[in-house]
Amino acid sequence: MMQRWGRRKPSHYPLLALVFSLFILLSILYNEHYIQQIHEHKQVSITQQYVSPNISSNNKPKRIPGPRGCYRLMFFFSFVSLIFLASLDRFTTCTSTRMYGGQKGISPDNQLRSGISEKCDMFSGEWIFDNTSYPLYNESDCPYMSDQLACRKHGRTDLGYWNWRWQPNDCNLKRWNATEMWEKLRGKRLMFVGDSLNRGQWISMVCLLQSVIPADKRSMSPNAALTIFRAEEYNATVEFYWAPLLVESNSDDPVNHRLDDRIIRPDSVGRHASQWENADILIFNTYLWWRQGPIKLLWTKEENGICEELDGIGAMELAMESWANWVASKVDPVKKRVFFVTMSPTHLWSREWEPGTEGNCYHEKTPIKRYGYWGSGSDLPTMRMVEKVLSGVSSKVYVLNITQLSEYRKDGHPSVYRKFWETLSSQQLSNPSSYSDCIHWCLPGVPDVWNELLFHFLQ
Repeated sequence: MMQRWGRRKPSHYPLLALVFSLFILLSILYNEHYIQQIHEHKQVSITQQYVSPNISSNNKPKRIPGPRGCYRLMFFFSFVSLIFLASLDRFTTCTSTRMYGGQKGISPDNQLRSGISEKCDMFSGEWIFDNTSYPLYNESDCPYMSDQLACRKHGRTDLGYWNWRWQPNDCNLKRWNATEMWEKLRGKRLMFVGDSLNRGQWISMVCLLQSVIPADKRSMSPNAALTIFRAEEYNATVEFYWAPLLVESNSDDPVNHRLDDRIIRPDSVGRHASQWENADILIFNTYLWWRQGPIKLLWTKEENGICEELDGIGAMELAMESWANWVASKVDPVKKRVFFVTMSPTHLWSREWEPGTEGNCYHEKTPIKRYGYWGSGSDLPTMRMVEKVLSGVSSKVYVLNITQLSEYRKDGHPSVYRKFWETLSSQQLSNPSSYSDCIHWCLPGVPDVWNELLFHFLQ
């Protein structure tokens, strides 16, 4: 069960930054008399500061005197001050807002074109009812199940959503094997990075894997921005890191992120990358949060708190380019595997799959059988934009294209069968469709297939 955090106290970063800045100023004034000595030695080459092994210690260049400790402290506190001043959190606001002026983030290296070839398209196929092989685990047997995804626990009695198997058109998906997956992960960190849908895939993976690990040989860290499931005998971890917009944002608190304005630093992934850069296998996603209205952009070089405003798809493209630049510059595909999970569709309008109706995913019990179905829950312009960005890093990123196969599964959402953190009104309770969750997925269910695909492609 995912634990909830309490309300965080307002940030004191600006005060700390002021204290550090004053320290720096005093240190500079204190050491002003050393500047003259430095200028007197400016004709000495930098290479003379290093001693060759063949040079006698008696001939070592004379060191320029100076307060090394103070300079190191000055550098340290300057660095810390910059971090504090640059960080966004949920208390961040814009002093004013203007329309986006066309500034670009750091674009990826578009020369990286080669991709991973497959003999058949694992993402095109159909769902086959299979109550012999599925589900791959039982909801009640997974102690790490989330109340947001435990549909049977919260009253769902039609359990057919457990029993659907994904069947590609021209080949077979590799059969799931938990022990084999652990062998792939031995000595490694597998990390999911993204939003609540990616967290659902992480929980699915933990539930798929945990049963073959003795209870005293496994552990789960407390729910936080980075949450870690550890298997001792494999020296392996399966982790989730909350970064719903991939770049730094005011929504990076994993619980307190329901804000009126979304503010991002579209050119900054560094704070998040420091958490994920040492993982061996990375699974990224982002999508849903970009569809909640205009996004405010606060560039790292903007010192006056002035934000620009841009529509969701434009802001997402800037963020994706910054993320792709990190991939292009930091990822060695021999040492690190990077996957990007395409958008998870919603099923908010039943008229799209059954004309003449006005419902949503509530009470849906079977998949859509219309081959090639697309609903409004999958935004095709956004998908084309993501494809364009990913083409620049295609030799370093493998795409898990789960969108269309998940489009068919209108039956797989929790709808009303989950824990809701907010109190529901009597009006809502009288109309279940009005508060149905048609975004996330019941477990066992659709995210298990996403992980089967991941298992299939991991070498």
